Amino acid sequence: STKQDYKKLLIAPVNLRHKIEGLIKREVEHAQAGKKARIIFKMNSLVDDRMIQLLYQASQAGVKVDLLVRGMCCLRPGIKGVSENIRVISVVGRYLEHSRIYYFQNNGNDELYLGSADLMPRNLNHRVEVVFPVESKTHIRHLRDKVLERYFKDNTRARILESDGSYKRVKPAD
Repeated sequence: STKQDYKKLLIAPVNLRHKIEGLIKREVEHAQAGKKARIIFKMNSLVDDRMIQLLYQASQAGVKVDLLVRGMCCLRPGIKGVSENIRVISVVGRYLEHSRIYYFQNNGNDELYLGSADLMPRNLNHRVEVVFPVESKTHIRHLRDKVLERYFKDNTRARILESDGSYKRVKPAD
């Protein structure tokens, strides 16, 4: 398509990278100003260098970053002075999941996007991918508090990515 201007849709390779980078930077600005700042991403893969560097910057600014990455993750969480505010959890179940969720706390004015794009160069630069905003506050709260939090509470299939690149299986409580 030759269309280059979209009102709400984030389309790769047109505007998706620029918009996600801007949203991460906004969370950094909120944290630096002492405002509420949190990022939660759910995706299959995180390998894009620029996005990883921005997430490191967010962590260094004090943004709490929670990542649910099912597959490849080139970011290393828990490194002092670099990524100590980042947590990466992988939950692998029976079926490959295709949902991607991008949540930004935005000082209490939550924004959440759903779509098809992983944070990989091929998804951001070379393929057509679509991400769209969820506009209903009720739906945003449901996705954040019920859907995403369920992954963080998983104690049977979840694995936590360590700073050395290894995964540690979460053990269920008694």
